[in-house]
Amino acid sequence: MVSLLTMSTSGAITYPQAQSDLCMRPIKRRPKIKCTVHIDVTDKPLKRSSFTPRTTATPPPQHNILRLNIFQKAAAIAIDAAERALISHEKDTPLSKTADPSVQIAGNYFPVSECPVRQFLTVEGTIPDSIDGVYVRNGANPMFDPIAGHHLFDGDGMVHAIKITNGSASYACRFTKTERLIQEKRLGRPVFPKAIGELHGHSGIARLMLFYARGLCGLVNNQNGVGVANAGLVYFNNRLLAMSEDDLPYQLKITQTGDLETVGRYDFDGQLKSTMIAHPKLDPVTKELHALSYDVVRKPYLKYFRFSPDGVKSPEVEIPLETPTMIHDFAITENFVVIPDQQVVFKLGEMMAGNSPVVFDGGKVSRLGIMPKDATEASEIIWVDSPETFCFHLWNAWESPETEEVVVIGSCMSPADSIFNERDESLKSVLTEIRINLRTRESTRRAMLVDEVNLEIGMVNRNRLGRETRFAFLAIADPWPKVSGFAKVDLVTGEIEKYVYGDEKYGGEPFFLPSGSVDGGDNEDDGYIFCHVHDEEKETSELQIIDAVDLKLEATIKLPSRVPYGFHGTFVDASELVDQV
Repeated sequence: MVSLLTMSTSGAITYPQAQSDLCMRPIKRRPKIKCTVHIDVTDKPLKRSSFTPRTTATPPPQHNILRLNIFQKAAAIAIDAAERALISHEKDTPLSKTADPSVQIAGNYFPVSECPVRQFLTVEGTIPDSIDGVYVRNGANPMFDPIAGHHLFDGDGMVHAIKITNGSASYACRFTKTERLIQEKRLGRPVFPKAIGELHGHSGIARLMLFYARGLCGLVNNQNGVGVANAGLVYFNNRLLAMSEDDLPYQLKITQTGDLETVGRYDFDGQLKSTMIAHPKLDPVTKELHALSYDVVRKPYLKYFRFSPDGVKSPEVEIPLETPTMIHDFAITENFVVIPDQQVVFKLGEMMAGNSPVVFDGGKVSRLGIMPKDATEASEIIWVDSPETFCFHLWNAWESPETEEVVVIGSCMSPADSIFNERDESLKSVLTEIRINLRTRESTRRAMLVDEVNLEIGMVNRNRLGRETRFAFLAIADPWPKVSGFAKVDLVTGEIEKYVYGDEKYGGEPFFLPSGSVDGGDNEDDGYIFCHVHDEEKETSELQIIDAVDLKLEATIKLPSRVPYGFHGTFVDASELVDQV
């Protein structure tokens, strides 16, 4: 999500980017910080997983130590003392489950250390000959223990890479070296406020003040981005980009051995001046990349832009919104962009009242905007109300000329803000079809399945994005928020086939890899599903490869280290690897 930390701070000093690798090591901190880690506002110790992070004897590089003058040293001592006082003051204040680290990073959500490339992994079954490339998956993995509140989405970005060549597989995982992570590693502890877990109420305001005080004194620099790059991944214009909507993308490079390197913060050669949404859409026909950018502090709160196949950015279209809105995803059709303007919004004034700035606005009517892809003005948008609609993810959309409608497929969540704020009601995520009539400017909505099942994170055939699709492959989020399997849904008939991991095994996003160019019809599901699966009883992780046509397990790749439950992934073909920039 977009962070409040993106507000500018005058007088901040820009430091050169650290050049050294983030070593594989346990979470480290100075003793005085360690004593604050367990001051949990629920008045109970931070729940630890039984897993032990991977370690190494390599010490942190000494040349990254920040050199401070006398004024800065005095300021650092004063600010650190104020932070300790804040933490002490918070210790008797209960934390909600959505900000309690003992809930948010317990079990297989607990972070792991980096893993260098491990070759010749054990494979049960046979990896299909057509699979040749690297499957990469992003996720949140905090390098340092939280000192206060923490939400799962707050963790540092870590990418897990499985390279498959000639039926053999390798594995590696690496932190994305964001500017934020580099600075915190240099300081040896977390100093950037957590956008969701910590920025609540008066204590959230105090943390922002402390952060900006550090910036004014030159102790940290927020001018080169504050994002965690932990959500989306896209391969575009010969670059692998890691994203979260609170910053610019970060460019990664996959080495010949299957390892990962962070190239750096990527602004499309100076063209991109603002943040970019975590789910840009790559049109499979035109090869254009479509994106949104939203801001929670200043207008315009929302902008749209696109990139040509060779990375040339279009002029931005400023989209007027009355209130900054949380927009994690959107959709495209062959000719349009579908923009959700929903009821989860940012109201910074709520912090003054002691609340979270991410709130459900019951007085707002959700709506969807239909805008031509080549629009130059916001006046070209057709806005259509869709009451009580909140889709955290939209799986696809397409045009239906015979009915003059745009069809949107997404998972509608209720309560809408329950990911961010603790609610008494159980969360439901219902696969939903929304039809928007462009002539009458009215919408209809229907649940697509008879059986009630939570379906979240997944995809359609990426070769059919923006065109009518028959199948969607979606995670079965049960028991919420764990993923017990995935569902292959026939969007025409409403029939559902389930693939359940079983035996205390849980996973994440099912990633569909098409076998080749697909024109639709009966062969739309010709391909394979990739699923990271973790056995909570044996504490082992594996990658399962399933035939998407008949849901039969083809191969299981045994992984050398635990893979925490994560977010979104993509596949980079071997032919694309050689063209990386």
